[in-house]
Amino acid sequence: MRTYTHAFFALHPRIHWLDLIVIATYLVGITWFGLRFRKPGRTLQSYFLADRSVPWWAIMLSIVSAETSTLTIISVPGLAFAGNFGFLQLVFGYLLGRVVVCIAFLPRYFRGELLTAYQLIGQRFGPRLHRVTALLFLLTRAAAEGVRVFAVAIVVHMALGTGDIASIAIISLLTLIYTFEGGLAAVIWTDVVQMGIYAAGILLALWILLGRVPGGWPVIHSVAAAAGKFTLWDFSLNLTTTYTFWAGLIGGCFLTMASHGTDQLMVQRLLAARNLRDSQRALLSSGVLIFVQFSLFLLIGAGLFVYYAQAASGAHFASADQVFPAFIVSKFPTGFAGLMIAAILAAAMSNLSAALNSLSSTSVIDLYLRYRPAANAARRNVVARVSTIAWAIVLFLLAILSRSGGHVVELGLSIASVAYGSLLGVFLLGVLTSKANESGTIVGMLFGFILNVMLWLQPHALHILLAGHSMTITKIAWTWYVVFGAVFTFVTGYLASCFFQPALAEPKVPV
Repeated sequence: MRTYTHAFFALHPRIHWLDLIVIATYLVGITWFGLRFRKPGRTLQSYFLADRSVPWWAIMLSIVSAETSTLTIISVPGLAFAGNFGFLQLVFGYLLGRVVVCIAFLPRYFRGELLTAYQLIGQRFGPRLHRVTALLFLLTRAAAEGVRVFAVAIVVHMALGTGDIASIAIISLLTLIYTFEGGLAAVIWTDVVQMGIYAAGILLALWILLGRVPGGWPVIHSVAAAAGKFTLWDFSLNLTTTYTFWAGLIGGCFLTMASHGTDQLMVQRLLAARNLRDSQRALLSSGVLIFVQFSLFLLIGAGLFVYYAQAASGAHFASADQVFPAFIVSKFPTGFAGLMIAAILAAAMSNLSAALNSLSSTSVIDLYLRYRPAANAARRNVVARVSTIAWAIVLFLLAILSRSGGHVVELGLSIASVAYGSLLGVFLLGVLTSKANESGTIVGMLFGFILNVMLWLQPHALHILLAGHSMTITKIAWTWYVVFGAVFTFVTGYLASCFFQPALAEPKVPV
């Protein structure tokens, strides 16, 4: 991907100086806005949960903003450009998963004064599993976020001409500044602003695209429909096909149960609501916005297919991820290109700030305070801020290591799915059964995680010799990882619990 970006830029000029002013104004403005939420003498609840005083509509926009990373903006249009609307089947599972989280998870989170998702595991099972789930979240969230952060370099490099490392460093540093100072309040309210910016950017992109294609929407509709771009449903029960109705509904449901019910990045936002009802309202309404948003992204991808098929037949792309950024840089009018790039950077900074705050909160609440429960407020605040800086450095380094080819949105989701399966299985054991205990659940979690790693690392086809007969198994699609991991964790954890004595519940640590 990096090699292609350099080659592409040799053929296309960088954006106009007016666009650079728009981008610079956004970067300075959003950093200044985030810094306005700094407050001296904060408690951990204030720093990590914004005093549980955020209105539901702001949390809703923040959730959508966090789900809409740079991966989404540059890669989802590429999926429709190269394929069809099949990705949208996953969103129906997202909607169903939100309903399950509202019913099964959120009421339990709001029964106690919890700051992280993994404190619930500690109260239900014990300190060992509390630490294990927190560590697993930290490792896999950091790995997945490294891919997301690198996606910024694709756009920034094409627009500004800066190298990959410099592009990542610019965004990381500016995001760190306001996240470090303002905590979750800065994260959520900058998300609200950034959501508005890239929502306007999406509509602007669609409007410009319609104007670029001779004949406008009627031509786009007829050509894209003839090419099968609007094909949505695939009801085949095939575990090797990524986007089918069953993979979308079941896999998307389990993925959302894990991401919005067990991942601190999302749970932290939901816990910042004023009450349970506001939290549920924010989560459910965010699903509707996600559906509309993904539909627009896919529509842009179909439009780009028609544009490059008719108006620019000589264009060639090494990766579909490059199509939308290339169109922005080379075809947007002066000033509008800067606004669209600012919108993409808004999505990147929104997701990065959420990751920094959630990684820091888990590190402090679930790990540091387990060993230093008597630490005073001043010490806790120092540790929280140092942790934020440390994770910014880690994500910066991981982003540099993530420079590779492929659809970055699928790579990011597949990495996250590896941990989500076992984490969701643990939460389901805690919510759905009273017989599961800590030792048995740890066994189930270990086996579930190993299964997901094996699914993720499997080659494109496995050749197995069984009873003298050769059998080929094609690689299972990533959309099923969470389902298999969660079910396997639940079953093995439940059975293993029958052989272990239950452990004592973990004592609550004041925060």
